[in-house]
Amino acid sequence: MPTMKPPDSDATTDQAAAPPPSPPAFVLRLYVAGATPKSVRAIANLKRICKEHLQGNYSLEVIDLYQRPQLAKGEQIIAVPTLIKALPLPLHRMIGTLSDTERVLVGLDLQGKTK
Repeated sequence: MPTMKPPDSDATTDQAAAPPPSPPAFVLRLYVAGATPKSVRAIANLKRICKEHLQGNYSLEVIDLYQRPQLAKGEQIIAVPTLIKALPLPLHRMIGTLSDTERVLVGLDLQGKTK
């Protein structure tokens, strides 16, 4: 007598039919030191810039060096807040509260350098 498969055993084939999610175009890491006014301002400014100019095509990791101090040495962080644009290459670092939107856009290669 032939054995029958249970109906939900084919669930993996449904998942395989869906295209894999595309990776974000921008990979950003913002290093901060606790909830200082500069850190809070940098986070808010970066989130606003990402929302307005990257339209969800980014991943952002906010790293508090008070909680994970070992990461400062590995990434050579000497001041906070520091934003690292890991992708797309080339890697770029920006230090400060990120309040100068035009300068951040240049650092993200979204806008040409101004004179």
